[in-house]
Amino acid sequence: MVAAALVASTAIGARLSGRPRSVRDFFLAGRNLPWWAVSASIVATEISAVTYISVPSVVYRPGGNLTYLQLGLFGSLIARLIVGYALVPVYYRREIYSPYDFLGRRLGEPARRLSSGLFALGGLLAQASRVYLTAVVLQVILARELAWIEGATGVDPLTASVAAIGAVAVLWTWLGGIATVVWTDAVLFGLFLLGLAVSLLALSGTLDGGLSTAFRDGAAAGKFAFFDFDTDPTRAYTFWVALLAAPWSGVAAYGTDQLMAQRVLCCRSAAEARWAVIASIAAMAITFGVALVGIGLWAYYRAHPATGAALALIEEDPDRVFPVFIVQALPAGLRGLVLAGAFAAAISSLDSILAALAQTTLSTLYLPWRERRGPVDSAHALRVSRGLVLLWGIALCAGAAALEEVARAFASLLDLALAMASYTGGPLLAALALALWPSRQGGGRGASDSGAGELRDASGWLWSAPLAVLAVFALAWHQPAARLLVDVALATAALLWIALRGRGRPRRAALTTSGWMALLLALIWGLSRYAYVPLLAAPGQPAGYAVLAWPWWTLCGAAVAFVFGLLLRRPPGLACDAAEP
Repeated sequence: MVAAALVASTAIGARLSGRPRSVRDFFLAGRNLPWWAVSASIVATEISAVTYISVPSVVYRPGGNLTYLQLGLFGSLIARLIVGYALVPVYYRREIYSPYDFLGRRLGEPARRLSSGLFALGGLLAQASRVYLTAVVLQVILARELAWIEGATGVDPLTASVAAIGAVAVLWTWLGGIATVVWTDAVLFGLFLLGLAVSLLALSGTLDGGLSTAFRDGAAAGKFAFFDFDTDPTRAYTFWVALLAAPWSGVAAYGTDQLMAQRVLCCRSAAEARWAVIASIAAMAITFGVALVGIGLWAYYRAHPATGAALALIEEDPDRVFPVFIVQALPAGLRGLVLAGAFAAAISSLDSILAALAQTTLSTLYLPWRERRGPVDSAHALRVSRGLVLLWGIALCAGAAALEEVARAFASLLDLALAMASYTGGPLLAALALALWPSRQGGGRGASDSGAGELRDASGWLWSAPLAVLAVFALAWHQPAARLLVDVALATAALLWIALRGRGRPRRAALTTSGWMALLLALIWGLSRYAYVPLLAAPGQPAGYAVLAWPWWTLCGAAVAFVFGLLLRRPPGLACDAAEP
């Protein structure tokens, strides 16, 4: 069933996308995709296997409810409106391949390279976690098949699962670039909906009284609780997080992350791109349906308590509750449909990030290096693009296989996947704000190049952006090894600043900016030491701690990168595009 679905999706995607004849076709689909296909692709990518598998487990757990949906209803909707009406028209004034091309025109080539690097880091972390989650699902559902592979080849089940997911994603991206990705995602979107419908119908058939009884009991148990007005900053799913923090994470995701922005740039016009972004709010309806699966699972295991191996799997990792149900309660045919939906959700995210990473690597690193030796023809660039897809596929799969230890630090794999993108989302959001910030008089040349005024000064952001990533890390991790890593990074930054601070700066200005740099380094050190709340541990268990909830990390990173990006700038009158580390 899964194989048939994948073959059909591949054939349909390849047929609809056509054969790419240039890099523009490979990465922008000739800017000729209909808005509804792009919107469906955004939804398919946004949902991913994280939503399909982990959201039901979040609702199923003791105390679980629908409060997670607040983030989408408020934060995601506000973010889509901001991106659709404020950013899309700016991006469509000139033909660009990524938001980092826009940042390069506004902030200079060093900012373009750094923003591309930050995207690559964030994309690697976020999507590797999604591949890891899908591999966990396959380990449960295909336990016998993976055990046979392990016996025959010595490859452990996690590695085999990750490799299978990566191979299919690389193949789809190779076939026709972003056009194949978008059309295949549109097909996978339908497959995902089918798997969701089958799951709900199967749950209804296994419960006395069907889902109506499950929903009635769930409402009595508080499973339908939606709003949470708690002001505890360590809680991720509250109204205040949804209203104040989630919108900025959404703007970073849809406006500065090439994973989503690349689709938006494939539409025929800015108006169609705006429709594609706003219409993708349909993802919330699907997420609500997935959450209902969680309530159904809660009711099912109340009526049919898990025992034996199934109980052990769920107790070890509650994220396995839906995969265990698929294996335990569904007949083979339906099991294949639901598994195909999970696999489709995973592939739709992975092939998307492969296309985005390949494009940024090609335009930021390879082409500038290669063009020093002469013009690069389209056929050569296309071959290199496909090679980059393969290399990034290997890197993502390697990252997924290494995430098992990191996953244990998060309450659920949903939190893991969403938190990973928060490390770099803030600095990228700050870069966008600086690019749109009014230019200072005498800020340098580049008016004709930017397409919208003078070249902005990014000299301060080139320092504050990587340190903002470090600040988020210091905020999130407080183990001795993590603190040591922060200390080493701070010492390195201080030495670099001492060595380079006078370059192109008057003495008085250098002293002023050095004071701001010292304040930033001290702030990060303080976050590493004091930005947590100790938790009481059970006897014989190691002490734990609570940190600021992950939805705030993007906003914190953006604030650090933006404020200190302004404070660490060169004085007015100095060339703003000079080399800066």
